[in-house]
Amino acid sequence: MKLLSAPQIQQWDAFTIAQKGIRSIDLMETASEACVAALTVKFPQPRTLFIFCGKGNNGGDGLAIARMLTGKGWHVQVYILEFGAPGTPDFQTNLQRLHGVTNQIHFIQDKSFFPELPPGCVVIDALYGSGLNRPLSGLPALLVQHINQSRATVVAIDVPSGMYIQASSKGNTIIRAAYTYTFQAWKLCLLLAENEPFTGEVSVLNIGLQEGFAEKAESNWQITLPEDAAALYRPRKAFSHKGSFGHALLVAGSEGKTGAAVLAARACLRSGIGLLTVHVPRSGYTILQSSVPEAMSITALHEEDVQRYAVWGIGPGLGTNEVAVQLLDSLLTWANGRPLVLDADALNIISTHTEWLKRIPAGSVLTPHPKEFDRLFGPHENEMQRLEKALQISATLPLVIIVKGHHTLVAWQGRGYFNTTGNAGMATGGSGDVLTGIITGLLAQYKNGFTAAVLGVYLHGLAADLALEKQSMESLLPGDVTDTFGAAFRQLMVLHEKEA
Repeated sequence: MKLLSAPQIQQWDAFTIAQKGIRSIDLMETASEACVAALTVKFPQPRTLFIFCGKGNNGGDGLAIARMLTGKGWHVQVYILEFGAPGTPDFQTNLQRLHGVTNQIHFIQDKSFFPELPPGCVVIDALYGSGLNRPLSGLPALLVQHINQSRATVVAIDVPSGMYIQASSKGNTIIRAAYTYTFQAWKLCLLLAENEPFTGEVSVLNIGLQEGFAEKAESNWQITLPEDAAALYRPRKAFSHKGSFGHALLVAGSEGKTGAAVLAARACLRSGIGLLTVHVPRSGYTILQSSVPEAMSITALHEEDVQRYAVWGIGPGLGTNEVAVQLLDSLLTWANGRPLVLDADALNIISTHTEWLKRIPAGSVLTPHPKEFDRLFGPHENEMQRLEKALQISATLPLVIIVKGHHTLVAWQGRGYFNTTGNAGMATGGSGDVLTGIITGLLAQYKNGFTAAVLGVYLHGLAADLALEKQSMESLLPGDVTDTFGAAFRQLMVLHEKEA
């Protein structure tokens, strides 16, 4: 699903109003009802509630929420930022409606009007929505700071006030929400790690926007939904054999880091690959043979021998010494157009030989975490700048770039695809080795770097989510994730059949 800009979201609202023959105030009512439904599930008993409103349509949502919750017995205090302007028409309509049910409406003219927020109260942030295009300053910034300094539980409507939806908000004054209720679809800002302290737990509320608009809109940013992953999945045919699913080579491990090779190899085999050969140093040969008997093991590579492998995965635990540098140099020379999956130390080596980037075959997959990405492509001031750089690189070099994170980004041909599976239990050493293994296996089977990357990232995260049925985020190990690949594939297969 595409991630839209603020103007596009406004156009989607207008498209819905025109197609459904409704008024904008009716759409606002639906959005507010969705928020109230979510709030009353989160807080089953009426609470003391402070709602802070701007004079735009986000503020109009806040006024409608206030009216509805007052009718449900909540003790609601409404505070409106007063700038002299009358506000949007829908804001004014909801203000008039609210006057009919309560007199607890206050106007903030300076900071002396800020209310004391008692511990345990709930605050609704309806100051500024997704259309913000400049940092908060003056009275609005002071109000946000006042709310942030309280011990209230803050719920942001649409996006936390002070946050841009498609640009970095680093350094801005932003509401620190415990919960964010956004409308209809994900916003790009809600997928960025640097915004997590401000967004809290995000819920996407369906407000009935007309289908068809988002699919036709132009956007370089998308998210991978379950149905998107299911569309990429390819079930096995009954008369398949091991030769149907490719033979991959993993070049991994060094003394003291054979575990990385084991983790990558097990994940590659669980991806469904037909045959796997793993190159390890002599110190890791016995370990690999006993740990992963399904894989073949070698300790030397020669140009005439490596041509039998359709795909090479290189890097987990490889090391960066001169032997590893020479090995990678040779592999890039021998690749002869063969797609590679490059991770970890392979990327660290290339970061010190950046001219090698142009030697990487087209369709190859690079899997850096943010620090590795910066070593490869230079420092970045914020997360958004790094992701935009990934799109730029994928548009100029024929490579798939994976920027790992909670919502891992796959960049390909100038477009970015955010993942929607996975959890914080994956934040442990070895998770990247598992990802390299599954992507290598899928690339051997699907013969397409983009498909292997999107599907691999999705399945990796889904398996980690399913593994939490037996593990906690604290106890989750990369091997647990590999052991749950089967359940992840089954879930994807069921969805594929349903969508077919």
